[in-house]
Amino acid sequence: MTEVPRPGPPPRVVFRGPSPAVRRFLATESAGSVFLLVGTVLALAWANSPWSASYTEFWHLPVGFGIGSVTFEMSLQHWVNDAAMAVFFCVIGLEITREVAQGDLRDRRTVIVPTIGAVGGLLVPIAIYLLINPSGEAARGWGVVMSTDTAFVLGILALFGPRCPDRIRVFLLTLAIADDIGAITLMAIFYSHDPSLPALGLAAGLVLVLLALRWLGVWRLYPYVLAGIALWFCVYRSGVHATLAGVAVGLVIPAMPPPRSVVDRSAAYNRALRESPTAERARLAVLAAESTIPANDRLERALHPWTAYVIVPVFAFANAGVALDPAALGTAFASAVTWGVVVALVLGNTVGITGASLLTLRLGWGLLPGGVRYSHLLAAAMLAGIGFTISLFIAELAFTDPAIMEQAKIGILAGSLVAAVVGSITLRMLGNRFPMCSPGAGESTLALPPRPWRAPRPLPVPRG
Repeated sequence: MTEVPRPGPPPRVVFRGPSPAVRRFLATESAGSVFLLVGTVLALAWANSPWSASYTEFWHLPVGFGIGSVTFEMSLQHWVNDAAMAVFFCVIGLEITREVAQGDLRDRRTVIVPTIGAVGGLLVPIAIYLLINPSGEAARGWGVVMSTDTAFVLGILALFGPRCPDRIRVFLLTLAIADDIGAITLMAIFYSHDPSLPALGLAAGLVLVLLALRWLGVWRLYPYVLAGIALWFCVYRSGVHATLAGVAVGLVIPAMPPPRSVVDRSAAYNRALRESPTAERARLAVLAAESTIPANDRLERALHPWTAYVIVPVFAFANAGVALDPAALGTAFASAVTWGVVVALVLGNTVGITGASLLTLRLGWGLLPGGVRYSHLLAAAMLAGIGFTISLFIAELAFTDPAIMEQAKIGILAGSLVAAVVGSITLRMLGNRFPMCSPGAGESTLALPPRPWRAPRPLPVPRG
């Protein structure tokens, strides 16, 4: 794509921005996983420092606002978990909608394998966890093991994966989307407490408002954003977890491109601006340009950097601070909760995803992306055992006993680490032994979704 100069007259003083290499790094999924890792390390360092008591005190500080006698207050941790993470789940909803409308989820043959694999990656880990923890409060933690951390998985794939990882990335991205749909649905059904019917009624009415905006063809973002904020308050008051409001907004915002006539018509506003530059004509030209891009794409572009580089790392900083002293680790690794989480994440995802995917392939219901072999599928299933962000999130919802919650979090950290190391080593070995850069004749390849994917290095041209 041709580089064009930035709009507007040149400034008198120009400050140099990041280098092209840094910008490319920040544009990849690996950058988001690094920020997430930094947040986790900071949380663990603070929680295991001489000032560990201040970690809990800080995240339990009350923060709120009020107008007259009407006030709204939550702890700082709840602002992160309930409000900021609603934005994260909104981005997940936007991604699901976009992929269904114009991405990889349109093609049933290429979607069916990772989708059924995701079902196996949900059910088998839950079954293993419940086999180890069949009753009591510990059994409520079955949801902790049912989701894959997309940011960590794609980041590790970019850093330690094979030379040409794009086709595995497509498989894992599709699997993660299907996994997110299942995890969000189960979370909505089983991890909501004492719902308020009047608040749920208002929330349902606001969802209808969002659907009406979509049906009317509203392409501006602010009506959806205002209705989404109101929906968040209603869902929060209802007793259902407020992050589901973000999912609803993401699933409703239109993702289909506008008709070609809308794109062609925008040129008239640019011509009018060139003929007579005025503030009103500039406003109309900007609006005309925005109308050519689906609302889904515009909102995801605005929110994705905030979720990748701020919200998810801050969430890890607020929730990953667990004591790792010998006494705490001894208690955790003597706990069935910890072992249930570790075994379910590592073994459950490997067996569930691989088994369900192989069954689907054997039955002829679907196919793998070109160049991806069964061995790559096994390594990808191992990596899918990294269940970090949503696992920590559900641990906060599932347990009321702080001791059991700490044991579950240690299990999440340990299981995710084992899955990352074993999956990375396996994928690296298999990726070098069975390269994916040159698919054989007749093998299908998938176009990547519009993301800042890292381009593979070109293959050397033979001489002579």
